[in-house]
Formats: sequence, structure tokens, C-alpha cells
Amino acid sequence: MKKTTLGQWIALFAMAMGVFMGLLDVTVVNVALPTMAIDLNETFTNLQWVLNAYTLVFAVTLLIMSKLGDMFGRKKIFVVSMVIFTLASIMNGMSTSLTMLNIGRGIQAIGGAGMMSLSMALVASNFSGKQRGTALGILGSVIGLSSASGPLIGGYLVAQFGWESIFFINVPVGIISIVLSLVFIKETPSFGANQKIDFAGMILSAAALFTGIYGLIQKEGHYAWKWLDIRVAGWLIAAIILLALLIWVESKIKNPMMNLKMFKNRHFVGAVIVALALGWGIYSYNAYLTALMQNYIGYSAFDTGVRQLVISVWSLILGPLTGILGSRFSKKRLISGSLFIGGIGFLMLANAMTTKVSFVELWPGMVLMGITNGMVNPLLNTVGMEGVAMEEMGMASGLLNVFRQFGTTIGVVSLGLVQSAQYEKYLNGHIHSISASTDVADKIKDALIEAGPFSGHAIAFSDKMNLAPFAHDLQQVVLHAYDNGMTAATLVSAGVVFAGAILSGILLKKNS
Repeated sequence: MKKTTLGQWIALFAMAMGVFMGLLDVTVVNVALPTMAIDLNETFTNLQWVLNAYTLVFAVTLLIMSKLGDMFGRKKIFVVSMVIFTLASIMNGMSTSLTMLNIGRGIQAIGGAGMMSLSMALVASNFSGKQRGTALGILGSVIGLSSASGPLIGGYLVAQFGWESIFFINVPVGIISIVLSLVFIKETPSFGANQKIDFAGMILSAAALFTGIYGLIQKEGHYAWKWLDIRVAGWLIAAIILLALLIWVESKIKNPMMNLKMFKNRHFVGAVIVALALGWGIYSYNAYLTALMQNYIGYSAFDTGVRQLVISVWSLILGPLTGILGSRFSKKRLISGSLFIGGIGFLMLANAMTTKVSFVELWPGMVLMGITNGMVNPLLNTVGMEGVAMEEMGMASGLLNVFRQFGTTIGVVSLGLVQSAQYEKYLNGHIHSISASTDVADKIKDALIEAGPFSGHAIAFSDKMNLAPFAHDLQQVVLHAYDNGMTAATLVSAGVVFAGAILSGILLKKNS
């Protein structure tokens, strides 16, 4: 077996830094929004598009960047993506208006998508044998770490240097990554030298992902809107139609952007389902866990990030080991078993949800979440690439990332709907237990429902509300309502992760 050189590990380091930056910027902005609202004189609702702009463009361009890498050389597109990401980071840090920031975030997401979608394929082509599994394991640990460490890194940077620093920090990291990539990453062949670019497939895939995710974002932001509301259903129906058109077009042309035969591979479908379960069950839940710890328990953003190290640290510990474990034991059983462990962790978290919950009750379940993330993400990279032709590795990597990102979006929406439904149900059943007139109680209830579970605590515990004679009773009702909603959302995550464990056990190859 050919010995791995120092240059290959430096190349892996460069790719890992790019991936870390790209994924970190999905979550790191969360803790900076309150500071941005003050500096840019914008409402929190408007600033949500700083998150949504990145999420939308990131998901929409993943497959396109994957295909361009397969066709014209993955190293070229990876480096170009890092340049785009770094320049957009400068633009974001210098933004003086929300419009400028949103545009910069969209451009930044294009670079992030290119780095993310091509990293796995580049690792697979730059390493071979057991070293490939180890390298993919390390990259997977970086993916898991970046998704879980946003609150810690973002909280520290914002507190010490202001919100602009979360973007400017990308500049030196990006420059180092670009230089190391140019020197040490080996280029892959250009598999599309004699092919026509499938513009129809690219446009349709982007449009289908955009309309589907935008429809879910609309529902997330407007809980009162029904699923059949044209402002939600219209986008989702359009996504289904565009997806059907994409499948039809890709099945008819000679060199399609996406080889649909990949989805006839039961093993690859199993890997896609694992990616979906990770995004839906674990990554989306992190947002609700962060809100619980900050809004209801009362930890600062930085203190929340420190406590969430019990989740993210497992990516550092287990990621490099998964290559060794995967070569000795069945990766199928390791993935399925790890997802099952995560499901147990969610059941423990659901059991811990009380109005007096603290980190002491939460950490055992959080540890099991971290173990699942630390094990499954690296193994998913290896399993997803098994049996994939060299010329399609970029697309396979892109699809895994699309389903992981799409799962996160679906998860944020579905968990939010479940939480809000249980929150509203409890308020409707218990708001009149407070010693206030029916009219006053109903007005408070309407305000709490309109504000939503995340903001209910701030209303119930505000200085003005504390002067009311019924303040204590109201606060207890709000805490119990949030507790009910959070418990329900946690059980949904448990169900998703358990389903992923079962389906991965059925679909992944026995000897993988």
C-alpha cells in the first residue's frame, strides 16, 4: 500500500478548514442577531433573512457546484469557491445595511456550497485504501464539530470584537486555506471536457430546491398560516412540479447533471436517508436546545456554547477513530447502532424537560447526541462514497450534503410546528387559571401565541408583567407551556433518529 505523505495531510487540513468555515457560517450568525439588530437598526424578524439567505443559496447551489467540479476539476472549483467565500466575508463584515448584508450572505453561500460539496470527493480522490477512510472520518468530524460549535465561537467573537468579527475571522483562515490548497491538493481529472453543460438540469434543480425550502421557511415564519394557504402550498406545489420536470429532463438527455441511476442503488439511498435523519433529527434540534438554554434557563450565548461542548467534543474524539472502527467492524451496524444511541439520548432529554430544567439534567442526553453525531457523520462520508464512480463522486458528495441541509430545514420547521402547537394548546387550556379577568387573560394569551414559544419567556418575565398581581401564576403557565412544546419537539427528533437507525439497518450493504 502506498504510504501517505505529509503533503496529503496538509491538503486534508486545507480542505477541512474550508468545510469548517462554510458550515460554521450556517449557525454562527444566530448569536449575533441581537447585536446586528441594534447596529443596523432592523427588527429581529427582518434579520432572519441573514440566516435564510445563506441557507437558501447554500442548498440551491450545492448540486451545481458539485457538477461543475466533476466536469472541470474539483480542485479548481474548490479554490474558486474559497476565494468567493473569503471576498464575500469581507463584504459582510463591512456591511452598513441589511440589503448589503443579505446580498453578501447569498454570495458567501455560493462559496460555502462549493467548498462543502467538493471536499468529500477531493478527499476520496487524494487518499486511497485505509487512509481514505481515516481522512473521510476526520473530515466528517470537522463537519460535525462546525455544526455544533457555532454558539460557542459566535458568542465569544461577538462579545469580544463585535458582530463583524464573525465574518472577518474568515479572511485569514480563507487565505491560508487557498494557499495550502493550491500547493498540496491534487487535481482530479476533468470528466466533462467533451460534454455540454446541462443548463436545464442545473436551473430545474436550483428552482426545485429554492421553492421547496422557501415554502418551508414561509411556514416556519408564519405559524398561523395553514399548509393549504397559497403562500405556503403554492411554493411547495411548485417544488413538486419542478422536481418532476427535473426527473423527466435528466432521464432524457445524454449527459445529465445528475445520474438518476444513483437512486436505484439501495446502499446509496440508505446513505441519503442517514444524511436526512442527521439534519432533521440532530442539527435542527440544536437550534431549539440553544433557545432553551438561553431564553429559558438563562445562560449567555458563550455559556451556552461552553455547555454544548458536551455535544461537539465527541466529533473531535470519535471522528479520527471512525476510520479504524469502520475497517474492523460493519459500518452499517456502527451507523445504525449510533443512531439508536442518539434516539435514547433524545428520550432522556424529553424526560428531563421540566419547568426547572438545568444543564445538570440535560447533559447525559446531550452526550449521547454528541456520540451519535461524532460517529455517524464520518462514517456517512465513507459509506456514501462506496461504489460511486470517480467521475460522479462530486455529485454523490453534493447529494449527501443537500439531503443533510434539506433535513435540517425540514427539521427546524417541523419541530417548530410541533412545539408551537403544544405551546398554544397548553396556553388555551390553562391561561384562565391566573387571577385575571377573562378579557385580560385572553389578551395576554393572544400576545404570547403571536410572540411564539421563544419569546414567551421575555413577555411573562418582563418588568411590566412582574408588577401584575398574577405575574407568578402567569409565569408558571408559560413555563409549563414551553416545557410541553419542547418535550413534544424532542420526541419528534427521537422518532426521526430511530427511523434513521431502522432504515439504515435495512438499506445499507451488509458488508459495508
